[in-house]
Amino acid sequence: MVCVLSWVISNRYLQKIAKGSVRFNFKLTLRTYIYLLSKFYNDMRKLIILLCFITSYTSWAQTNVKALVGGTLIDGFGSTPLQNSVIIIEGERIKKVGRMGEVEIPKGAEIISTEGMSVMPGLWDMHTHLMLNGHSDYTHWDKTYKPPILEKVIMPSSAHQLLMAGVTSARDLGAPLEASINVRDRINRGEIPGPTMYMSGPFIQHKPYPGTEDFRWGVNGEADARNKIKKLAKAGVDFIKLIDQDEMTMEEVNAVVDEAHKNNLKVVGHSHRPEEIRRGMKAGVDCFEHTGLSSAPEYPEDIMDMIKERTAQMNLGPLFWTPTVEVLYNYNYIRDNPEQLDNDSWHLDLPDSIIQDIKGSIQQPGQLPYFQLNPIRKPTLERKMKQLKDAGVVLLIGTDSGVPLKFHSQSTWNELDVWVNEFGLDPIYTLRAASYWPSVLMGVDKDYGTVSAGKYADIIAVKGDVLRYISLLQDVDMVIKHGKRYK
Repeated sequence: MVCVLSWVISNRYLQKIAKGSVRFNFKLTLRTYIYLLSKFYNDMRKLIILLCFITSYTSWAQTNVKALVGGTLIDGFGSTPLQNSVIIIEGERIKKVGRMGEVEIPKGAEIISTEGMSVMPGLWDMHTHLMLNGHSDYTHWDKTYKPPILEKVIMPSSAHQLLMAGVTSARDLGAPLEASINVRDRINRGEIPGPTMYMSGPFIQHKPYPGTEDFRWGVNGEADARNKIKKLAKAGVDFIKLIDQDEMTMEEVNAVVDEAHKNNLKVVGHSHRPEEIRRGMKAGVDCFEHTGLSSAPEYPEDIMDMIKERTAQMNLGPLFWTPTVEVLYNYNYIRDNPEQLDNDSWHLDLPDSIIQDIKGSIQQPGQLPYFQLNPIRKPTLERKMKQLKDAGVVLLIGTDSGVPLKFHSQSTWNELDVWVNEFGLDPIYTLRAASYWPSVLMGVDKDYGTVSAGKYADIIAVKGDVLRYISLLQDVDMVIKHGKRYK
Protein backbone atom coordinates (compact mmCIF):
# COMPACT_ATOMS: atom_id res chain seq x y z
CA MET A 1 0.00 0.00 0.00
CA VAL A 2 2.84 2.34 0.82
CA CYS A 3 4.35 1.60 -2.60
CA VAL A 4 1.01 2.42 -4.31
CA LEU A 5 0.58 5.71 -2.43
CA SER A 6 4.16 6.67 -3.15
CA TRP A 7 3.61 5.99 -6.83
CA VAL A 8 0.38 8.01 -6.93
CA ILE A 9 1.94 10.95 -5.09
CA SER A 10 4.92 10.92 -7.44
CA ASN A 11 2.73 10.99 -10.59
CA ARG A 12 2.56 14.56 -11.84
CA TYR A 13 -0.63 14.11 -13.97
CA LEU A 14 -2.70 12.89 -11.03
CA GLN A 15 -1.36 15.74 -8.93
CA LYS A 16 -2.57 18.26 -11.51
CA ILE A 17 -6.07 16.71 -11.60
CA ALA A 18 -6.25 16.83 -7.82
CA LYS A 19 -5.35 20.54 -7.85
CA GLY A 20 -7.88 21.29 -10.60
CA SER A 21 -5.26 22.66 -12.91
CA VAL A 22 -6.22 20.15 -15.61
CA ARG A 23 -9.86 20.04 -16.96
CA PHE A 24 -11.41 16.60 -16.55
CA ASN A 25 -12.01 14.82 -19.88
CA PHE A 26 -13.61 11.40 -19.48
CA LYS A 27 -12.25 9.86 -22.73
CA LEU A 28 -8.81 11.34 -22.26
CA THR A 29 -8.78 10.40 -18.61
CA LEU A 30 -9.86 6.82 -19.36
CA ARG A 31 -7.03 6.44 -21.84
CA THR A 32 -4.67 8.05 -19.38
CA TYR A 33 -5.93 5.78 -16.60
CA ILE A 34 -5.31 2.69 -18.72
CA TYR A 35 -1.87 3.99 -19.62
CA LEU A 36 -1.05 4.83 -16.02
CA LEU A 37 -2.35 1.49 -14.81
CA SER A 38 -0.12 -0.27 -17.30
CA LYS A 39 2.83 1.88 -16.26
CA PHE A 40 2.05 1.20 -12.60
CA TYR A 41 2.07 -2.56 -13.26
CA ASN A 42 5.46 -2.37 -15.00
CA ASP A 43 6.91 -0.14 -12.31
CA MET A 44 5.69 -2.44 -9.55
CA ARG A 45 7.09 -5.47 -11.34
CA LYS A 46 10.49 -3.78 -11.52
CA LEU A 47 10.21 -2.82 -7.85
CA ILE A 48 9.39 -6.38 -6.82
CA ILE A 49 12.33 -7.71 -8.84
CA LEU A 50 14.61 -5.14 -7.21
CA LEU A 51 13.35 -6.01 -3.73
CA CYS A 52 13.84 -9.73 -4.44
CA PHE A 53 17.37 -9.03 -5.67
CA ILE A 54 18.22 -6.98 -2.58
CA THR A 55 16.81 -9.67 -0.30
CA SER A 56 18.64 -12.42 -2.16
CA TYR A 57 21.91 -10.48 -2.19
CA THR A 58 21.66 -9.76 1.54
CA SER A 59 21.01 -13.44 2.23
CA TRP A 60 23.87 -14.47 -0.09
CA ALA A 61 26.26 -11.98 1.47
CA GLN A 62 25.51 -13.29 4.93
CA THR A 63 25.89 -16.95 4.03
CA ASN A 64 28.92 -16.31 1.79
CA VAL A 65 31.03 -14.96 4.65
CA LYS A 66 33.17 -17.51 6.44
CA ALA A 67 35.31 -17.14 9.53
CA LEU A 68 38.12 -19.64 10.15
CA VAL A 69 38.73 -19.38 13.86
CA GLY A 70 41.39 -20.70 16.25
CA GLY A 71 44.09 -22.38 14.19
CA THR A 72 47.81 -21.71 13.87
CA LEU A 73 48.29 -19.79 10.63
CA ILE A 74 51.38 -20.33 8.48
CA ASP A 75 50.69 -17.48 6.09
CA GLY A 76 53.28 -18.20 3.37
CA PHE A 77 55.42 -15.12 3.97
CA GLY A 78 57.88 -17.03 6.15
CA SER A 79 57.27 -15.18 9.41
CA THR A 80 56.45 -16.73 12.79
CA PRO A 81 53.14 -18.64 12.61
CA LEU A 82 50.13 -16.77 14.02
CA GLN A 83 48.42 -18.66 16.82
CA ASN A 84 44.70 -18.33 17.59
CA SER A 85 44.19 -16.93 14.13
CA VAL A 86 41.03 -15.57 12.55
CA ILE A 87 40.58 -15.47 8.78
CA ILE A 88 37.52 -13.70 7.39
CA ILE A 89 36.51 -14.82 3.90
CA GLU A 90 34.01 -12.80 1.92
CA GLY A 91 32.99 -14.42 -1.34
CA GLU A 92 36.07 -15.62 -3.17
CA ARG A 93 38.61 -13.49 -1.31
CA ILE A 94 40.15 -13.01 2.09
CA LYS A 95 38.75 -9.94 3.82
CA LYS A 96 40.81 -9.83 7.01
CA VAL A 97 43.44 -11.82 8.93
CA GLY A 98 44.31 -11.46 12.61
CA ARG A 99 44.02 -12.95 16.08
CA MET A 100 41.02 -14.00 18.11
CA GLY A 101 39.78 -11.03 20.11
CA GLU A 102 41.32 -8.58 17.65
CA VAL A 103 39.27 -9.33 14.53
CA GLU A 104 35.51 -8.88 14.64
CA ILE A 105 33.56 -11.77 13.17
CA PRO A 106 30.72 -10.44 10.96
CA LYS A 107 27.19 -11.17 12.09
CA GLY A 108 25.73 -14.13 10.23
CA ALA A 109 29.12 -15.48 9.11
CA GLU A 110 29.65 -19.22 8.89
CA ILE A 111 32.11 -20.00 11.67
CA ILE A 112 34.53 -22.85 10.94
CA SER A 113 36.63 -23.94 13.88
CA THR A 114 40.31 -24.57 13.10
CA GLU A 115 41.27 -25.14 16.73
CA GLY A 116 44.21 -27.54 16.99
CA MET A 117 44.91 -27.24 13.27
CA SER A 118 47.69 -25.89 11.07
CA VAL A 119 46.21 -23.46 8.55
CA MET A 120 48.17 -22.48 5.44
CA PRO A 121 47.89 -21.41 1.81
CA GLY A 122 46.61 -24.01 -0.61
CA LEU A 123 49.53 -25.98 -2.03
CA TRP A 124 50.99 -25.54 -5.49
CA ASP A 125 52.38 -28.46 -7.48
CA MET A 126 54.62 -27.04 -10.17
CA HIS A 127 55.11 -30.20 -12.24
CA THR A 128 52.07 -32.33 -12.97
CA HIS A 129 50.83 -34.35 -15.93
CA LEU A 130 47.04 -34.44 -15.92
CA MET A 131 46.99 -36.69 -18.98
CA LEU A 132 48.82 -39.44 -17.06
CA ASN A 133 47.86 -41.35 -13.93
CA GLY A 134 50.53 -43.78 -12.77
CA HIS A 135 50.39 -46.28 -15.65
CA SER A 136 53.77 -47.90 -16.29
CA ASP A 137 53.57 -48.21 -20.09
CA TYR A 138 53.62 -44.84 -21.88
CA THR A 139 53.27 -46.38 -25.34
CA HIS A 140 50.14 -48.31 -24.37
CA TRP A 141 48.67 -45.31 -22.56
CA ASP A 142 49.26 -42.87 -25.42
CA LYS A 143 47.69 -45.25 -27.96
CA THR A 144 44.72 -46.18 -25.78
CA TYR A 145 43.71 -42.91 -24.19
CA LYS A 146 43.51 -40.13 -26.75
CA PRO A 147 41.16 -37.17 -26.95
CA PRO A 148 38.27 -37.02 -26.19
CA ILE A 149 38.68 -39.43 -23.25
CA LEU A 150 41.75 -37.49 -22.08
CA GLU A 151 39.77 -34.27 -21.99
CA LYS A 152 36.46 -35.66 -20.72
CA VAL A 153 37.63 -38.24 -18.16
CA ILE A 154 41.34 -38.58 -17.38
CA MET A 155 42.45 -34.95 -17.07
CA PRO A 156 39.40 -33.89 -15.00
CA SER A 157 39.97 -36.90 -12.75
CA SER A 158 43.60 -35.94 -12.20
CA ALA A 159 42.63 -32.35 -11.42
CA HIS A 160 39.99 -33.43 -8.91
CA GLN A 161 42.47 -35.72 -7.17
CA LEU A 162 44.99 -32.89 -6.85
CA LEU A 163 42.40 -30.60 -5.30
CA MET A 164 41.35 -33.20 -2.74
CA ALA A 165 45.04 -33.54 -1.80
CA GLY A 166 45.17 -29.84 -0.91
CA VAL A 167 46.63 -28.62 -4.20
CA THR A 168 44.71 -25.48 -5.16
CA SER A 169 47.07 -24.35 -7.96
CA ALA A 170 49.21 -26.40 -10.33
CA ARG A 171 51.18 -26.34 -13.56
CA ASP A 172 50.53 -28.97 -16.21
CA LEU A 173 53.62 -29.66 -18.31
CA GLY A 174 52.63 -31.29 -21.56
CA ALA A 175 49.29 -32.34 -23.06
CA PRO A 176 47.26 -31.86 -26.25
CA LEU A 177 46.56 -28.17 -26.79
CA GLU A 178 42.77 -28.12 -27.08
CA ALA A 179 42.29 -30.50 -24.17
CA SER A 180 44.64 -28.44 -21.99
CA ILE A 181 42.81 -25.18 -22.62
CA ASN A 182 39.34 -26.71 -22.29
CA VAL A 183 40.05 -28.48 -18.99
CA ARG A 184 41.63 -25.36 -17.50
CA ASP A 185 38.72 -23.18 -18.59
CA ARG A 186 36.08 -25.62 -17.35
CA ILE A 187 37.72 -25.58 -13.93
CA ASN A 188 37.83 -21.77 -13.97
CA ARG A 189 34.12 -21.64 -14.86
CA GLY A 190 33.29 -23.95 -11.96
CA GLU A 191 32.04 -26.77 -14.19
CA ILE A 192 34.47 -29.34 -12.78
CA PRO A 193 36.50 -29.38 -9.54
CA GLY A 194 40.23 -28.84 -9.69
CA PRO A 195 43.10 -26.51 -8.88
CA THR A 196 43.65 -23.27 -10.73
CA MET A 197 45.63 -24.77 -13.61
CA TYR A 198 48.44 -23.23 -15.63
CA MET A 199 48.85 -25.12 -18.88
CA SER A 200 51.76 -25.41 -21.28
CA GLY A 201 49.94 -27.36 -23.96
CA PRO A 202 52.31 -29.43 -26.13
CA PHE A 203 56.02 -29.83 -25.40
CA ILE A 204 58.29 -27.89 -27.72
CA GLN A 205 61.24 -29.99 -28.90
CA HIS A 206 63.39 -30.84 -31.90
CA LYS A 207 61.27 -33.77 -33.07
CA PRO A 208 58.29 -35.52 -31.46
CA TYR A 209 58.68 -39.14 -30.44
CA PRO A 210 56.65 -41.55 -32.62
CA GLY A 211 52.99 -41.58 -31.63
CA THR A 212 53.21 -38.44 -29.48
CA GLU A 213 52.47 -35.78 -32.08
CA ASP A 214 49.26 -34.72 -30.29
CA PHE A 215 51.21 -33.34 -27.35
CA ARG A 216 54.77 -32.88 -28.65
CA TRP A 217 55.51 -30.30 -31.34
CA GLY A 218 58.78 -30.39 -33.26
CA VAL A 219 60.49 -27.28 -34.57
CA ASN A 220 62.44 -27.01 -37.77
CA GLY A 221 64.38 -23.78 -37.93
CA GLU A 222 64.11 -20.42 -36.24
CA ALA A 223 61.04 -19.23 -38.16
CA ASP A 224 59.14 -22.43 -37.39
CA ALA A 225 60.06 -22.13 -33.72
CA ARG A 226 58.63 -18.62 -33.55
CA ASN A 227 55.47 -19.65 -35.40
CA LYS A 228 54.86 -22.54 -33.01
CA ILE A 229 55.19 -20.24 -30.00
CA LYS A 230 52.88 -17.66 -31.58
CA LYS A 231 50.30 -20.37 -32.18
CA LEU A 232 50.48 -21.51 -28.55
CA ALA A 233 50.28 -17.93 -27.30
CA LYS A 234 47.24 -17.21 -29.47
CA ALA A 235 45.55 -20.36 -28.16
CA GLY A 236 45.97 -19.08 -24.62
CA VAL A 237 48.62 -21.26 -22.96
CA ASP A 238 50.08 -19.99 -19.68
CA PHE A 239 53.76 -20.79 -20.35
CA ILE A 240 56.02 -22.76 -22.70
CA LYS A 241 57.51 -26.19 -21.98
CA LEU A 242 60.88 -26.77 -23.67
CA ILE A 243 62.49 -30.22 -23.80
CA ASP A 244 65.44 -31.81 -25.58
CA GLN A 245 66.84 -28.37 -26.32
CA ASP A 246 70.27 -29.94 -26.61
CA GLU A 247 69.03 -31.52 -29.86
CA MET A 248 67.93 -28.15 -31.26
CA THR A 249 70.16 -25.51 -32.78
CA MET A 250 71.02 -22.60 -30.53
CA GLU A 251 69.14 -20.33 -32.94
CA GLU A 252 66.00 -22.42 -32.46
CA VAL A 253 66.35 -22.37 -28.67
CA ASN A 254 66.86 -18.61 -28.67
CA ALA A 255 63.85 -18.15 -30.94
CA VAL A 256 61.60 -20.19 -28.63
CA VAL A 257 62.60 -18.26 -25.52
CA ASP A 258 62.61 -14.84 -27.19
CA GLU A 259 59.21 -15.30 -28.84
CA ALA A 260 57.74 -16.63 -25.59
CA HIS A 261 58.99 -13.62 -23.66
CA LYS A 262 57.63 -11.27 -26.33
CA ASN A 263 54.24 -12.84 -25.67
CA ASN A 264 54.65 -12.52 -21.88
CA LEU A 265 55.07 -16.27 -21.42
CA LYS A 266 57.63 -17.83 -19.10
CA VAL A 267 59.71 -20.75 -20.42
CA VAL A 268 60.18 -23.95 -18.47
CA GLY A 269 63.11 -26.11 -19.60
CA HIS A 270 64.10 -29.71 -19.00
CA SER A 271 67.44 -30.27 -17.26
CA HIS A 272 67.99 -33.99 -17.67
CA ARG A 273 71.27 -33.52 -19.55
CA PRO A 274 74.12 -31.02 -19.09
CA GLU A 275 73.73 -29.41 -22.51
CA GLU A 276 70.01 -28.88 -21.93
CA ILE A 277 70.96 -26.75 -18.94
CA ARG A 278 73.75 -24.90 -20.74
CA ARG A 279 71.56 -23.96 -23.70
CA GLY A 280 68.64 -23.09 -21.46
CA MET A 281 70.83 -20.82 -19.36
CA LYS A 282 72.25 -19.07 -22.41
CA ALA A 283 68.79 -18.49 -23.89
CA GLY A 284 67.24 -17.22 -20.64
CA VAL A 285 64.94 -20.08 -19.59
CA ASP A 286 62.98 -18.97 -16.51
CA CYS A 287 62.64 -22.28 -14.66
CA PHE A 288 64.31 -25.67 -14.96
CA GLU A 289 62.75 -29.05 -14.22
CA HIS A 290 64.21 -32.13 -12.50
CA THR A 291 67.58 -32.69 -10.91
CA GLY A 292 68.64 -34.69 -13.95
CA LEU A 293 72.08 -35.80 -15.09
CA SER A 294 71.18 -39.42 -14.46
CA SER A 295 73.67 -41.09 -12.12
CA ALA A 296 76.32 -38.36 -12.33
CA PRO A 297 77.17 -37.41 -8.73
CA GLU A 298 76.80 -33.65 -9.15
CA TYR A 299 76.43 -30.78 -11.59
CA PRO A 300 79.60 -29.90 -13.57
CA GLU A 301 81.59 -26.89 -12.44
CA ASP A 302 80.90 -24.86 -15.58
CA ILE A 303 77.14 -25.28 -15.12
CA MET A 304 77.37 -24.20 -11.49
CA ASP A 305 79.35 -21.14 -12.59
CA MET A 306 76.58 -20.25 -15.06
CA ILE A 307 73.93 -20.68 -12.38
CA LYS A 308 75.81 -18.51 -9.89
CA GLU A 309 76.36 -15.85 -12.53
CA ARG A 310 72.62 -15.84 -13.24
CA THR A 311 71.46 -15.76 -9.60
CA ALA A 312 73.81 -12.82 -8.96
CA GLN A 313 71.85 -10.67 -11.42
CA MET A 314 69.20 -9.24 -9.14
CA ASN A 315 67.63 -7.22 -11.96
CA LEU A 316 66.58 -10.47 -13.68
CA GLY A 317 64.74 -11.77 -10.63
CA PRO A 318 65.14 -15.26 -9.16
CA LEU A 319 66.21 -18.32 -11.11
CA PHE A 320 63.66 -21.04 -10.38
CA TRP A 321 64.13 -24.82 -10.34
CA THR A 322 61.68 -27.67 -9.74
CA PRO A 323 63.82 -30.67 -8.73
CA THR A 324 61.03 -33.36 -8.62
CA VAL A 325 63.04 -35.68 -6.35
CA GLU A 326 60.32 -37.73 -4.69
CA VAL A 327 59.53 -39.83 -7.74
CA LEU A 328 63.04 -41.29 -7.65
CA TYR A 329 63.81 -41.04 -3.96
CA ASN A 330 60.78 -43.06 -2.81
CA TYR A 331 60.89 -45.71 -5.53
CA ASN A 332 62.82 -48.27 -3.49
CA TYR A 333 60.33 -47.97 -0.65
CA ILE A 334 57.34 -48.38 -2.96
CA ARG A 335 58.99 -51.34 -4.65
CA ASP A 336 59.46 -53.07 -1.29
CA ASN A 337 56.13 -51.91 0.18
CA PRO A 338 53.73 -52.03 -2.75
CA GLU A 339 50.64 -52.16 -0.55
CA GLN A 340 50.53 -48.36 -0.58
CA LEU A 341 49.66 -48.59 -4.26
CA ASP A 342 46.32 -50.01 -3.07
CA ASN A 343 45.35 -46.61 -1.64
CA ASP A 344 42.18 -45.99 -3.61
CA SER A 345 42.40 -42.19 -3.52
CA TRP A 346 43.72 -42.34 -7.10
CA HIS A 347 40.54 -44.07 -8.26
CA LEU A 348 38.52 -40.86 -7.89
CA ASP A 349 36.39 -40.18 -11.01
CA LEU A 350 38.10 -42.92 -13.05
CA PRO A 351 35.98 -45.71 -14.62
CA ASP A 352 36.77 -49.22 -13.47
CA SER A 353 38.22 -50.18 -16.86
CA ILE A 354 40.98 -47.56 -16.54
CA ILE A 355 41.59 -48.42 -12.88
CA GLN A 356 42.11 -52.06 -13.75
CA ASP A 357 44.38 -51.13 -16.67
CA ILE A 358 46.59 -49.07 -14.35
CA LYS A 359 46.61 -51.76 -11.67
CA GLY A 360 47.62 -54.40 -14.19
CA SER A 361 50.55 -52.30 -15.37
CA ILE A 362 52.07 -51.90 -11.88
CA GLN A 363 51.68 -55.43 -10.55
CA GLN A 364 55.46 -55.87 -10.54
CA PRO A 365 56.87 -52.47 -9.50
CA GLY A 366 60.36 -53.90 -9.07
CA GLN A 367 60.50 -54.87 -12.74
CA LEU A 368 59.66 -51.53 -14.33
CA PRO A 369 62.33 -50.39 -16.84
CA TYR A 370 61.60 -46.75 -15.90
CA PHE A 371 63.33 -47.21 -12.53
CA GLN A 372 66.11 -49.74 -13.10
CA LEU A 373 68.88 -47.12 -12.83
CA ASN A 374 67.38 -45.76 -9.63
CA PRO A 375 69.74 -47.42 -7.12
CA ILE A 376 72.64 -45.33 -8.41
CA ARG A 377 70.57 -42.22 -9.18
CA LYS A 378 68.98 -41.88 -5.75
CA PRO A 379 72.21 -41.08 -3.86
CA THR A 380 72.89 -38.10 -6.16
CA LEU A 381 69.60 -36.30 -5.55
CA GLU A 382 70.37 -34.63 -2.24
CA ARG A 383 73.79 -33.46 -3.41
CA LYS A 384 72.36 -31.86 -6.55
CA MET A 385 69.59 -30.11 -4.63
CA LYS A 386 72.15 -28.75 -2.18
CA GLN A 387 74.27 -27.43 -5.05
CA LEU A 388 71.28 -25.58 -6.47
CA LYS A 389 70.14 -24.17 -3.14
CA ASP A 390 73.65 -23.05 -2.18
CA ALA A 391 74.00 -21.32 -5.56
CA GLY A 392 70.99 -19.12 -4.83
CA VAL A 393 68.37 -20.92 -6.91
CA VAL A 394 64.76 -20.68 -5.70
CA LEU A 395 63.53 -24.25 -5.43
CA LEU A 396 59.89 -25.13 -6.11
CA ILE A 397 57.72 -28.07 -5.12
CA GLY A 398 56.79 -30.18 -8.13
CA THR A 399 56.32 -33.91 -8.44
CA ASP A 400 56.04 -35.22 -12.01
CA SER A 401 52.75 -36.69 -10.79
CA GLY A 402 51.18 -39.06 -13.29
CA VAL A 403 54.41 -40.85 -14.26
CA PRO A 404 54.67 -44.57 -13.40
CA LEU A 405 53.63 -45.35 -9.80
CA LYS A 406 52.98 -41.66 -9.07
CA PHE A 407 49.39 -40.62 -8.42
CA HIS A 408 48.02 -37.08 -8.22
CA SER A 409 46.33 -37.82 -4.91
CA GLN A 410 49.60 -38.63 -3.12
CA SER A 411 52.64 -37.17 -4.88
CA THR A 412 52.67 -33.61 -3.52
CA TRP A 413 52.84 -34.41 0.20
CA ASN A 414 55.51 -37.02 -0.52
CA GLU A 415 57.69 -34.39 -2.20
CA LEU A 416 57.43 -32.10 0.84
CA ASP A 417 58.15 -35.03 3.13
CA VAL A 418 61.40 -35.90 1.31
CA TRP A 419 62.59 -32.30 1.43
CA VAL A 420 61.98 -32.00 5.18
CA ASN A 421 62.53 -35.47 6.62
CA GLU A 422 65.17 -36.83 4.25
CA PHE A 423 67.08 -33.74 3.11
CA GLY A 424 66.64 -31.72 6.31
CA LEU A 425 65.19 -28.58 4.74
CA ASP A 426 63.28 -26.18 6.96
CA PRO A 427 59.49 -26.86 6.93
CA ILE A 428 58.57 -23.18 6.42
CA TYR A 429 61.09 -22.91 3.58
CA THR A 430 59.54 -26.02 2.06
CA LEU A 431 55.96 -24.77 2.40
CA ARG A 432 56.94 -21.47 0.77
CA ALA A 433 58.30 -23.50 -2.14
CA ALA A 434 54.76 -24.85 -2.46
CA SER A 435 52.90 -21.55 -2.05
CA TYR A 436 54.57 -18.13 -2.16
CA TRP A 437 57.38 -18.72 -4.66
CA PRO A 438 55.26 -20.51 -7.30
CA SER A 439 52.86 -17.57 -7.32
CA VAL A 440 55.80 -15.20 -7.87
CA LEU A 441 57.14 -17.20 -10.81
CA MET A 442 53.72 -17.35 -12.44
CA GLY A 443 53.18 -13.62 -11.91
CA VAL A 444 50.05 -14.02 -9.79
CA ASP A 445 51.40 -13.21 -6.32
CA LYS A 446 48.95 -10.31 -5.97
CA ASP A 447 46.13 -12.86 -5.90
CA TYR A 448 47.67 -16.13 -4.70
CA GLY A 449 50.45 -17.66 -2.65
CA THR A 450 49.78 -16.36 0.86
CA VAL A 451 46.92 -16.10 3.32
CA SER A 452 46.52 -12.34 3.41
CA ALA A 453 43.80 -9.74 2.93
CA GLY A 454 42.70 -9.17 -0.64
CA LYS A 455 43.93 -12.47 -2.06
CA TYR A 456 41.83 -15.38 -3.22
CA ALA A 457 40.82 -17.61 -0.34
CA ASP A 458 42.87 -20.68 -1.25
CA ILE A 459 43.38 -22.23 2.17
CA ILE A 460 43.99 -25.71 3.56
CA ALA A 461 44.18 -27.04 7.11
CA VAL A 462 45.33 -30.22 8.83
CA LYS A 463 44.87 -31.41 12.39
CA GLY A 464 48.13 -31.10 14.31
CA ASP A 465 51.45 -29.32 13.91
CA VAL A 466 52.48 -29.55 10.26
CA LEU A 467 55.82 -27.86 10.97
CA ARG A 468 56.76 -30.77 13.23
CA TYR A 469 55.02 -33.49 11.24
CA ILE A 470 55.00 -32.51 7.57
CA SER A 471 53.51 -35.90 6.69
CA LEU A 472 50.18 -34.72 8.12
CA LEU A 473 49.66 -33.31 4.64
CA GLN A 474 48.96 -36.82 3.37
CA ASP A 475 45.43 -36.37 4.73
CA VAL A 476 44.34 -32.76 4.42
CA ASP A 477 41.27 -32.06 6.54
CA MET A 478 40.03 -28.87 4.91
CA VAL A 479 40.35 -27.53 1.37
CA ILE A 480 39.00 -24.11 0.42
CA LYS A 481 39.55 -22.75 -3.08
CA HIS A 482 38.34 -19.29 -4.10
CA GLY A 483 36.24 -19.21 -0.94
CA LYS A 484 34.40 -22.46 -1.67
CA ARG A 485 34.91 -25.38 0.67
CA TYR A 486 35.59 -28.64 -1.19
CA LYS A 487 36.66 -30.77 1.76
